[in-house]
Amino acid sequence: MLQGMGIPVGKLALYTALGGVRPSACLPITIDVGTNNEQLLKDEFYIGLRQKRATGKEYYDFLHEFMTAVKQNYGEKVLVQFEDFANHNAFELLAKYGTTHLVFNDDIQGTASVVLAGLVASLKLLGGTLGDHTFLFLGAGEAGTGIAELIALEMSKRTKVPLEEARKKIWLVDSKGLIVKSRKESLQHFKKPWAHEHEPCNTLLDAVKAIKPTALIGTSGVGKQFTKEVVEAVASFNKKPLIMALSNPTSQSECTAEEAYAWSEGRAIFASGSPFDPVQYNGKTYVPGQANNAYIFPGLGFGLVISGAIRVHDDMLLAASEALAGQVTQEHYYKGMIYPPLSNIRTISANIAANVAAKAYELGLATRLPRPSDLVKHAESCMYTPYYRTYR
Repeated sequence: MLQGMGIPVGKLALYTALGGVRPSACLPITIDVGTNNEQLLKDEFYIGLRQKRATGKEYYDFLHEFMTAVKQNYGEKVLVQFEDFANHNAFELLAKYGTTHLVFNDDIQGTASVVLAGLVASLKLLGGTLGDHTFLFLGAGEAGTGIAELIALEMSKRTKVPLEEARKKIWLVDSKGLIVKSRKESLQHFKKPWAHEHEPCNTLLDAVKAIKPTALIGTSGVGKQFTKEVVEAVASFNKKPLIMALSNPTSQSECTAEEAYAWSEGRAIFASGSPFDPVQYNGKTYVPGQANNAYIFPGLGFGLVISGAIRVHDDMLLAASEALAGQVTQEHYYKGMIYPPLSNIRTISANIAANVAAKAYELGLATRLPRPSDLVKHAESCMYTPYYRTYR
């Protein structure tokens, strides 16, 4: 591991391989603000900045200098993808630069978009609309709250109800229990929209029994939290419970695919953040879905590039989710899948890019004019594909 550089290098490799973005248009960057890891500070081979992590004004001034330089050097249309920022920094930076730069946080927005796509696709199996369902999250960090907000936005858009009303269908559980208005401790700002009127529930099981969710979503980063009792409780009042155990890696998954199917008597619709093998239960093969950000960010980024977008709008994230959900076929549904196979990713990315680009043109945020008549074909024609000549 090159002291953090593996993350941006890997992400940009996926932009090229999965989304068709030219490698020459990509630049991996690590923001080094020091480390509080004493072992690294004493390591003679550590190549990072040998000082304690910068915080407060020093930290934000440095980030502002970086963001200003990026725009000065590369212009209005350069896409900056934020990755692996701590919760409090991630939300502040996205709020600050989302209105002045073309910026995207994969941990907040990419995760939210791929999970929303799974939820939209799952409606074919669950029935009803998003507004007919109740969502309970275990985990209220940047992933959980980011997903919750995007679900509320899509629900508001589809049902024409105010955003505040849509949020009332979504409940979050953190380390202290169900987030409710009567909680005495002060809530972090990104949790406040999810504090609803309700009696306190100290455990996830208590919250499940009280809220009776149709969808249970795990973003806690803590494994084995969807216990047999929890899954059985959700399955007891849902014909087809939706269970999304999204924490990575596999050891931190809230439950396994096999557990979800067995504890729900084969009725669960299951997706996870980590990959799980197909499961045999009562003579039927179930194929677990993987809510992998790689479905979304390459196509989203490519759509921004081919349209010359100057800002990322929430409607573009919704457009990406809807495009991904649209790639799930009846054959996939029969196997219990709510995501298409990743082997089709180039086609998936082209469709996502086209949908995102269409939204950019619709919102007046695109600069590559005139708009192509067929955006899917245009996206496919713009995709970078490595061609290696064989010499004999």
